[in-house]
Amino acid sequence: MSGKVVLYTDGACKGNPGPGGWGVVLRYGDAKKTLHGGEADTTNNRMELMAAIKGLAALKRACQVELYTDSQYVRKGITEWLAGWKKNGWKTAAKKPVKNDDLWKALDAEVARHQVNWHWVKGHAGIPDNELADELANRGVSELANI
Repeated sequence: MSGKVVLYTDGACKGNPGPGGWGVVLRYGDAKKTLHGGEADTTNNRMELMAAIKGLAALKRACQVELYTDSQYVRKGITEWLAGWKKNGWKTAAKKPVKNDDLWKALDAEVARHQVNWHWVKGHAGIPDNELADELANRGVSELANI
């Protein structure tokens, strides 16, 4: 496994649903890389998931990853709910289909390639790389929607 990579991820949506964006800050030693993108008709939760997926997918080989998100949906989904959803055939405890299961499955596949430690951080609290991920997510929306 390669050295430790730090990822900060964030999603944004103008309207929910509406145009959305995702942003990622990757750090490996002194190197920094940023990624962002967007979708025309999406939700905030989907963009939060896309940020984590795109960040992990950008890693070319298996890594130890410290992943920071301000989304409890993403952190709890991957650390607490995912195993039960898989066991129950992608149904919730209430026997309803899991929302965003396409992205949860994609995230699960990316996580399997790495050793990921998940961290929740408070959004808009002045944490520099979280603020940058937020700016990138909003840039993804702006570039897409020209707003």
